[in-house]
Amino acid sequence: MAGVLDSVDSRTQLAGTNRLELLLFRLGGRQLYGINVFKVQEVIRCPKLTRMPKANNRVVGVAHLRNKTIPIMDLSLSINNIAIQNIEECFVIVTEYNRYTQGFLVNAVDRIANMNWKEILPPPQGSGASSYLTAVTHVDEQLVEIIDVEKIFADVMGLPEEVSEDLLEEAKAMESERPRRVLIVDDSSVARNQMKRVMEKAGIECIIANDGQHGYETLKDLVKEGTPLKEQIAMVISDIEMPRMDGYTLTTNIRKDPELQDIFVMLHTSLSGVFNNSMVEKVGANHFVPKFKPDELVGAVLSVINKGYVD
Repeated sequence: MAGVLDSVDSRTQLAGTNRLELLLFRLGGRQLYGINVFKVQEVIRCPKLTRMPKANNRVVGVAHLRNKTIPIMDLSLSINNIAIQNIEECFVIVTEYNRYTQGFLVNAVDRIANMNWKEILPPPQGSGASSYLTAVTHVDEQLVEIIDVEKIFADVMGLPEEVSEDLLEEAKAMESERPRRVLIVDDSSVARNQMKRVMEKAGIECIIANDGQHGYETLKDLVKEGTPLKEQIAMVISDIEMPRMDGYTLTTNIRKDPELQDIFVMLHTSLSGVFNNSMVEKVGANHFVPKFKPDELVGAVLSVINKGYVD
């Protein structure tokens, strides 16, 4: 696997083309799983692990890599409730999510598949609210399950949802003609619900969309109501990697649409490690906030509602 990510930097050129590349891997069976290459720093043989007392049972240990100590999580235990055996023969996918570096233990890494986001579909109905699936696709006629890593990360590590008292007081005292209402676009149920709870603490109403296509259709439906869009919502907060239509393409479509083009768009994603800030300007987004610090997100939203821009 030494060369599987040799050209990962060049892969960022896919941004804005509604394409992605999936790193495919297995967890002890024939089923293929996928993770976006954008989130992957490297793939390595499992290094020496140090067990940590009182750690979550899905954290098999910590590894010392490139002057960092990072937790290594057993993906099979999270997804299939079966612990990976013979750890020393396995691989670790080192990723960056929500400003943290962590590794995911897998049995085998297969290859990288170039995909169009239109080929990435929502999980089938009935997969259950507790499922770690965020999407599915097919590669060479084989089903690939794309993992909601944010949900796993939240369950294992926990994610903050507290908003500082200063910001809550600012929200109460704020007087603005702009609506205290936003559209949240994210394919992760964990991320959507987390943002909704945080926003509501600051008195901000949320409309929810499950992916970029759903977000675009929601905006068009709002326009059909007859009231100018800016009088209905203050802004769009969109993830980047989503099935059917990614956040870059959603932003591009918004800017091309005369009925939508003036709305404020903020990209909010866990792709902070390799995020190319020039893409914000290229697709016409107004601002970017990496996931997930409640005060930073709420502060940016309050600034837009109050002033129309982020300081």
